[in-house]
Amino acid sequence: MAGRTWHCSARPKQKWFRTFLELPGGTPSHDTFGRVFARLNPDAFEKCFVAWISSLAACGDGRWIAIDGKAIRRSFEQAWDKSGMAHLVSAFVVSNQMVFGQCKVEDKSNEIVAIPKLLELIDIKGATVTIDAIGCQKEIAGQIVRQGGNYVLAVKDNQSMLRQKVQALMTEARQENREGWSGDFHEQTGGGHGRIETRKVWCISDVQWREEIGQQWPGLRSVAMVEATRQVSGQAATTECRYYISSLEGRDAQAMGSALRGHWGIENRLHWQLDVTFQEDQSRTRGHGAQNYSRRRRIALNLLRREQASKVSIRGKRKRGGWDHDFLLTLITG
Repeated sequence: MAGRTWHCSARPKQKWFRTFLELPGGTPSHDTFGRVFARLNPDAFEKCFVAWISSLAACGDGRWIAIDGKAIRRSFEQAWDKSGMAHLVSAFVVSNQMVFGQCKVEDKSNEIVAIPKLLELIDIKGATVTIDAIGCQKEIAGQIVRQGGNYVLAVKDNQSMLRQKVQALMTEARQENREGWSGDFHEQTGGGHGRIETRKVWCISDVQWREEIGQQWPGLRSVAMVEATRQVSGQAATTECRYYISSLEGRDAQAMGSALRGHWGIENRLHWQLDVTFQEDQSRTRGHGAQNYSRRRRIALNLLRREQASKVSIRGKRKRGGWDHDFLLTLITG
């Protein structure tokens, strides 16, 4: 929401605000909010955010945590130089769709640096962390294991030798009548609006080449493959294969498939909500303000998701919170 609009909508609520706030100068102006968030130390704000969200619900105990990055596309200083736009890496708990941590990087390539910092901020003991190919690094895998978690890391061309080995093993395991392999398989079909998607998941726990590279990847216990076939009415079917390495045993293909699907769901459940409901990509806030305002949006999204009594959309809850003081207080206090 634009700052000037926020200021105008705050004035009619002064009486309500004064029930629990001292406002000797009235509601703060748009510029005051901008200065406060620009000067607020983002690292200190993040520590407070993590402490708050951890008090609501733990992110361990067998949960799946998706880590992914997102750029705030209009947070650059000058139109001719967009290199300074804020890029944020978030930890998203798939089960309750809540953000548990966030870290700023200069651009997408620096996510490798940001992911370890983000992992240090959150408690992942007993949880399983899913990360795209950019996070498929031995150091990151080792950190997750040391912190008591498990990992599922996507393997793509940035790890070409590893991808070839995983692909060869999966090809061998899928051959008919192969003896002695240990793993699991699950198939699921769904769709709608003229689209049918079939997802097949293979997990292999007896990694034959483990002696060769197993010690290089801490905790490596299994590999997996997802074959997704998409059929759209009137078009030829398309098939895509994705490969993964994991510290899990690899004996539950259904759980693996659900978790990986949940990881890709971060685009709809987090990024889409921030862009469409909160108009994050339209924000022109820069510097510390960009990541601090983004963190504020994630706090608001967590509060809105936590409220389960209203059977309306996130946008509907947000609008009702602006109209109904009792509902707004319910959102804030839980």
